[in-house]
Amino acid sequence: MQDFITDTDAVAQAIKTNLLFFKGEWWEDLSEGLPLFQSIIGPGTPNHVNAADLLVRERISKTKGVSEILDFQSVYESRDRNYLISCMVRTTTGRITTVEVTL
Repeated sequence: MQDFITDTDAVAQAIKTNLLFFKGEWWEDLSEGLPLFQSIIGPGTPNHVNAADLLVRERISKTKGVSEILDFQSVYESRDRNYLISCMVRTTTGRITTVEVTL
């Protein structure tokens, strides 16, 4: 039984965790996290996919183990209000991993 993951699986999990960790959620540092409600879908904010993409790409780039984003795609489904993200990143070990997240 494996109790932990390593290499590209660990980086993929860290990316997902960083994208699903919302700003204001952690009591020790309320400024940490993705500003989903403050800057992406909050009241008085521009509801533009491009703005959301920039915030998400920045969050992915700052994830430990990510060397560069090789491919990034997003789709906003207005009917279901789903924001789907798919990215391919190169890790600091030189390997490539793909991550998909729905917000």
